[in-house]
Parts: sequence; structure tokens; C-alpha cells
Amino acid sequence: MSLVAHEAANVAIAVDNLIKSFGTFYALRGISLRVHTGECLAIFGPNGAGKTTFLRILSALSGPTSGEVRILGLSLKEKALAIRQQLGVIGHQTFLYDDLTAAENLSFYARLYDVPSPRARAEQLLAEVGLERRANDRVRSFSRGMQQRLAIARAMLHDPGILFLDEPYTGLDQHAAMMLTNWLQKLRSERRTILLVTHDLMQGLAMADRVAVFLQGRIIWEEKAEAVVHEQFQQTYFDLIARGER
Repeated sequence: MSLVAHEAANVAIAVDNLIKSFGTFYALRGISLRVHTGECLAIFGPNGAGKTTFLRILSALSGPTSGEVRILGLSLKEKALAIRQQLGVIGHQTFLYDDLTAAENLSFYARLYDVPSPRARAEQLLAEVGLERRANDRVRSFSRGMQQRLAIARAMLHDPGILFLDEPYTGLDQHAAMMLTNWLQKLRSERRTILLVTHDLMQGLAMADRVAVFLQGRIIWEEKAEAVVHEQFQQTYFDLIARGER
């Protein structure tokens, strides 16, 4: 295999000139990037920068105005259903049913994804996120942190190779945040491909192989995490935003 072919085969997500407009407002203005298999990319940016819109399009929850997205070599436009089977998505919404128990929620989603032995898989994941004792409690009785932990289990039911996380730490207490961090580190050790959108600069930088900054629908900065001086990154970020908004 040639070097070019090997590089192409190692790309999990390929985005070219992605544009998304809502009438005259452009949420994304020509985003292009590559995310390699097993890489964790942290995306930073102020509110309204286009981060969530970007993840929604990659998750096949919204369509682009123009541009091309290929995930695992498949065109998102042509193979959205097949691509969804390879994705785990954790966002602001948990996509859980309040009137179902934790176990019922996981069993329901496991059947949607044709997961073998859905009950056993649900029990395994409930144990991994520390909710096995609440398996038969309705989700409406859960704290925000517990719901987010259950959402993580939901996202991992079908053992996806790619994970999209949109502000996963929002509303979590210290214990739940620590559990989420440990879970993400475990997933990274398994070489899963992760896109993490977060306002927590230091947390995102610590988790990532590469970081990107979005502003006004564009990528204004991109760098390998190992090349970033952690102690200076917060000031670097603020300077980038200030210059970009002029």
C-alpha cells in the first residue's frame, strides 16, 4: 500500500468545505478537516461558533447546505443509516425515556441497534457506569449526573468505533465528572475515534491528541495537543478569539 493510500485508509472522518446556512445566516463557512482513526480531537469555541451544528451534521441529525462528509470511507449523504450504526453520540439531550427504568431504556436501544443479548449487554454497561443498583428505577428519579452516566451507557451499547461528545460535562457534579473522565480515558486507550466539544479548555486539552478552535463558523486554529503549552493555552485561546472577532 502506498503512503497516500495508507493515509486515506487511516482517516475516520473527512470533511471538505462544509457549509450550513439558515436563511442568510451561515453557521458553518467552509469547514475542512481530517480526523484519523483512534484520534481524539477537542473542539473549542464560544457560543454560536458552529460547534454543535458541526456535530449534528456529522451525526446525521442535520443536513449540510453544501460540502462533503465521509465517515469510515462512506458518504454521509448516501450512507447515513450505515454510518449511524458506527456512531455513539452524547450531547445536551440524553435521549432517554423518563418513564422507563434504566434497564428498560438500554434494552430498548439495544434492540434498535440489533445488539446480541440485549439484556446482558444492558446489565454489563449499567455496572460499568455504576448504576447497577438503580437498574429498575425510572429515569425521572435520576440526578443529572446519573442521567448522563446512563446516556454514556446508551451511546456505547452497540460498541461504536466513533464517539461524538457535545459538552458532556454540563451539569455534572464532581463525582459524575470524574467518572466521565475515567470513562473517556478508557475509550481512548481502546483507540476509538473521539470528537469532543467542550468549554473546559484544560479538560479538553488533557484528553485530546489534537485541538481546534471554531469561531463564526470557521476553524481559526488547529494544533497537536503535544505542541501546546498547557499553562499558556487559556491565554492563547482568548487571544485567538479576540483577534478573530475584530
